[in-house]
Amino acid sequence: MSKKEIIKRYVLFIISLFFAALGVAITKRGELGVSPISSVANVLSCKFSALSMGTWLIIWNCVLIVGQVIILRKKFQLIQLLQVPLSFLFGYFTDFGMWCVSFIPVNAYPVRLLMVVAGVAVLAFGISLAVIANVIMNSGEAFVKAVSDTIHKNFGNVKIVFDISCVTLSVILSLILFDFSLVGTREGTIISALLTGTFVKFFTHRLSDPLNRIISEK
Repeated sequence: MSKKEIIKRYVLFIISLFFAALGVAITKRGELGVSPISSVANVLSCKFSALSMGTWLIIWNCVLIVGQVIILRKKFQLIQLLQVPLSFLFGYFTDFGMWCVSFIPVNAYPVRLLMVVAGVAVLAFGISLAVIANVIMNSGEAFVKAVSDTIHKNFGNVKIVFDISCVTLSVILSLILFDFSLVGTREGTIISALLTGTFVKFFTHRLSDPLNRIISEK
């Protein structure tokens, strides 16, 4: 792989981060919950609003990176430390995205549902770009891979358990922090869990060939 192609792939990955973060921001604006992996940060941002959603996502992603180091130990590759600055970038993009959609009124429930679906679509678009870029995993996927490689279990199965664990933890945190009320994790989280994979397949199938031609262009 040439240096020029590597640069193109990382540029595409950064673009993917922007759209993924924008998707999280749009979903967050719907106030019906966010994707499973962002649900813990969402609940904490609702309770401790002195820190932005983006900042809580940075903290959560860094926790997942530390988790990878603990799980993999000597097998942890130094290149994976790139997840740290990319996590900060994702957090900044999320806060920027929330500022961009802050003017959208979400008083009506149908509008909230529309925001969730739109956010999931944009998030999936960003994920598909990251898949095509194929340079580095985000901290959540990398954490799942670290676990699956260590316990020798299928990545997809571990990902399902991880997502369920994130949602469960967010619900527990909500019950503790909001006097047994469910805040930050609602039907939007379930919609995101159900639709994201379908949208990712849709975008990846249509974008993979043209983008790979651009990236690999001599």
